Amino acid sequence: SAMDHQPKFFENLAGTGKAIGVLTSGGDAQGMNAAVRAVVRMGIYVKAKVYFVYEGYQGMVDGGDNIVEVSWESVSSILQVGGTVIGSARCKSFRTREGRLQAAYNLVQRGITNLCVIGGDGSLTGANLFREEWSGLLEELAQKGKIDEEAVKKYAYLNIVGMVGSIDNDFCGTDMTIGTDSALHRIIEVVDAIMTTAQSHQRTFVLEVMGRHCGYLALVSALACGADWVFIPEYPPEEGWEDSMCVKLSENRARKKRLNIIIVAEGAIDCHNKPITSEKVKDLVVQRLGFDTRVTILGHVQRGGTPSAFDRILASRMGVEAVLALLEATPATPACVVSLSGNQAVRLPLMECVQMTQEVQKAMDEGRFVEAVRLRGRSFENNLNTYKLLSHKKPDAELPKTNFNVAVLNVGAPAAGMNAAVRAAVRVGITEGHKMFAVIDGFEGFARGKIKEISWGDVGGWTGQGGSILGTKRTLPAKYLEKIADQMRTNNINALMVIGGFEAYLGLLELSAAREKYDEFCVPMVMVPATVSNNVPGSDFSIGADTALNTITDTCDRIKQSASGTKRRVFIIETMGGYCGYLANMGALAAGADAAYIFEEQFDIRELQANVEHLTEKMKTSIQRGLVLRNENCNENYTTDFIYQLYSEEGKGVFDCRKNVLGHMQQGGAPSPFDRNFGTKISAKAMQWISKKLKETYRKGKVFANTDDSVCLLGMRRRNLVFQPVAELKSETDFVHRIPKEQWWLKLRPLMKILAKYKTSYDVSDSGQLEHVAMHSPKEAETGAI
Repeated sequence: SAMDHQPKFFENLAGTGKAIGVLTSGGDAQGMNAAVRAVVRMGIYVKAKVYFVYEGYQGMVDGGDNIVEVSWESVSSILQVGGTVIGSARCKSFRTREGRLQAAYNLVQRGITNLCVIGGDGSLTGANLFREEWSGLLEELAQKGKIDEEAVKKYAYLNIVGMVGSIDNDFCGTDMTIGTDSALHRIIEVVDAIMTTAQSHQRTFVLEVMGRHCGYLALVSALACGADWVFIPEYPPEEGWEDSMCVKLSENRARKKRLNIIIVAEGAIDCHNKPITSEKVKDLVVQRLGFDTRVTILGHVQRGGTPSAFDRILASRMGVEAVLALLEATPATPACVVSLSGNQAVRLPLMECVQMTQEVQKAMDEGRFVEAVRLRGRSFENNLNTYKLLSHKKPDAELPKTNFNVAVLNVGAPAAGMNAAVRAAVRVGITEGHKMFAVIDGFEGFARGKIKEISWGDVGGWTGQGGSILGTKRTLPAKYLEKIADQMRTNNINALMVIGGFEAYLGLLELSAAREKYDEFCVPMVMVPATVSNNVPGSDFSIGADTALNTITDTCDRIKQSASGTKRRVFIIETMGGYCGYLANMGALAAGADAAYIFEEQFDIRELQANVEHLTEKMKTSIQRGLVLRNENCNENYTTDFIYQLYSEEGKGVFDCRKNVLGHMQQGGAPSPFDRNFGTKISAKAMQWISKKLKETYRKGKVFANTDDSVCLLGMRRRNLVFQPVAELKSETDFVHRIPKEQWWLKLRPLMKILAKYKTSYDVSDSGQLEHVAMHSPKEAETGAI
């Protein structure tokens, strides 16, 4: 239709005369506050009234000062706080019709007919029932004389939009629920700490993590720390698991592995639906093997702490989408949930998601476990398949022998998660029957012959290590072509896997150009993007960017705290990224900054002036601090020092200024759960592609590949993982500034500005269509999101 071509702008949607109530319900989850903040500010931005409903449904039933209109400043400084500041309570009375009648009365009194519910599936089901009963409840209130007929007509229908806040990630229809990533952060911090003590004493640790009905946290943390064994409700171990587990543990000890980690989801069961408890697992290990074994139950630690950068951005994006959905709702629109598919916000009918979530439980109760895993969605299935692939080494006799040699190298600057990617590549390669070689120090090391065979055990414990264990250099291959070709021939290398940033991409372009001259380069080559800058064309994300983003966010939180203490202080913070503004922009969104200067969006002195005036106004409110991020290369003349001096001069008497250059701490640190998981999965997939290409290009006793589609980059694009020939990515690349010409996150730029109270234009044409929960085919799990 002609309508579709008209872009849709957020600021044109009218909220005038509408009232939105926001509540958090069920178990708390980190990131709920970020969602509340986004709903409040987006609501106010379109001139709607926004109300807090304190203590979940209990507050809605109790009314009074539990339902309060809020202002812009009400949600200041809550972005970095875990849990929910508006409270959440279990509510028995809302389960009764009388309770819901009272709640309806309290909402009508304030003219609230739009509800944004942030909670788990129970809370969302309750909201849907409330919506279905709404007109009946109003009729009853009118009969009792509590409201007049006018009100019945005026407030005839209730709109509901849900966001799923749950650390378990147990809701069908969304790849990630708000709080899951933060809970993984807590688990991984604990596992990393336990690993050091277990190493010292040669101990076995049994860790119990949350997830009564869903094994997501257990599964992903097992993937992220390379656990020896994991117990989850969806995938119970086979008969006789006790023997196979003990064999595995003792084999690992025999291979000089000093520690064993076993992760148990609190809802773990065996194939007869009998619980498997952490104590039971411990007793088993002690009785059978006599290993010194300890149990650690993580409990509520997992719900605590500050939300991760991922959860803050996720919740902010979902909050915007929720307000959009409420503004566009009609009496005919079903209650929907805002969810994440790959890297895209989508709307799904609430009850479809709830029904599918309940189907999973039913499948588990009836022992249909394969079905249960499939119903959980492609992200879950992908995790499980990768875990199975990487955790158990088959005996050598059972491995296929392909006689292919595959080399792995790191190129560019170090990025957290590179080692996880190398580990996955090596182990998948060995499983597929190849001989794996590790190249030390990138292309430069390759030219010098720094290459050696690497075994399954050599990469044990690599997942949690930061930096690059193989060593990495920025050097490009062009000046060493002759020598690299020699090394490829000498070591009979049949395929290359390159893990790195923009230099890795340039390197592959150079090697494929050199194919005319050197047959040695006529082999399958694949690149997996790893750089903190996230500036590689062909992928929305690169390994290492999430860890860097968390470092920036944590630092900004501390700086904001210091600024709140001194009052009237503005901080200017310089981030890395080369010419790519990803870290500055997303860091600003996650830290709640007032402005972010980036190269992709040109700015001039007028803009700087406007930002200073904006901060001057802000100092008159109760929020007397400012935070400004600047990408290191956003403008060669408006340097960090220049901006600092300008702000200092212009802000005289109103605020003072400090500056902070974050520097190389952004490249260091232990990889975040996202980077470990992303690195592991994307790398395993790249290795499987190599195997496929080797089979396809093996002719008359040798591998010969010289077409464009044999040199690819594996990237995450919107909802899928895709292999793209590097030759085809050339047209999408700005080689001078080393960034892609089109970048998805620039669409989120206005979101950061609106949340910082700037008037701006925000194109939301992408959102709006209500989709349906699709059952994916088993084939789809392979291209699935992370």
